[in-house]
Amino acid sequence: MELPSPYEFVHPDECADATDLDWTFRAARALLSRSIDAGISAILEATGRASGSDRAWMFEYSSDLTTFRNTHEWCRPFITGYVQDLQDAPVTMFAWLHQQLVAGRAVMVHRVEGLPRQARSLKAEMLRQDDKSILAVPITHDGRLRAAFGFDAVRDYRRWSDAEIKALFRCAELIGLARYADRALPEPASAPATSLIYLRGKRGVRGVDPNAVVCLRSARNYTEVALVDGAWVTDLRTLGLWSSLLPPASFVKVHRTAIVNLRHVRAVDIDPSGAWTVQLRHLPGALPVSRPCRAELKARLGL
Repeated sequence: MELPSPYEFVHPDECADATDLDWTFRAARALLSRSIDAGISAILEATGRASGSDRAWMFEYSSDLTTFRNTHEWCRPFITGYVQDLQDAPVTMFAWLHQQLVAGRAVMVHRVEGLPRQARSLKAEMLRQDDKSILAVPITHDGRLRAAFGFDAVRDYRRWSDAEIKALFRCAELIGLARYADRALPEPASAPATSLIYLRGKRGVRGVDPNAVVCLRSARNYTEVALVDGAWVTDLRTLGLWSSLLPPASFVKVHRTAIVNLRHVRAVDIDPSGAWTVQLRHLPGALPVSRPCRAELKARLGL
């Protein structure tokens, strides 16, 4: 099969006119006639078989979106399962994928080996699982990303059709309603009290408590991270990527080049010219606050 590119991102609106499949009915019947977990497992098997995929899976996020864990899986005979792997794994491991899921887009990788450099950790894990192609769709509820599910192709390269992607989005909506309506996001049983975020530098990886991060500043294709101990760590990812990885309850963008931890905001100053700056604990000087970011900063600080 000739595939147009190594990967693509698909918004639900882009496949709205595709042919309707009966997957939504199957999903609703499974969720109404069984326990939620059994219903999800039935959905994975039914859609995995119907799509000709080799593996169907689902993973869930922690409430602060810093870790994820595999929860459900279906595999064809002679296809290895990996549901026991990646328990309480840091979201930074799959940052490239996560950024698109947060934006509400499906991610379809036609050729795993063609993934870009930013997705090298995802590529390594997919190759470990013998994946040739993958499809991942976000599961949301009340406007928040809660989980993701999708397909793997192991035996051959695949491009799933618009109709299949559309049906998967609809199944994801049903799962979101059934699993997360009227209750908090379930936490992994073994989750630590505080999930670390992982900074990736030239000399290795460093796990830090999110509360220990004072701010992040853009350094072209990299990000400079200031810590409470006064250290600066250069991370090999862009600030734009970090925008989707940080716990949204604690961090806010104050400029296109800077994100600050609200826990460390010491003061917001407005000079006679109307320019805004923000002062942070553990950081000398002040950072500028751009006009588009002021309303969000005020709202988050309760000003």
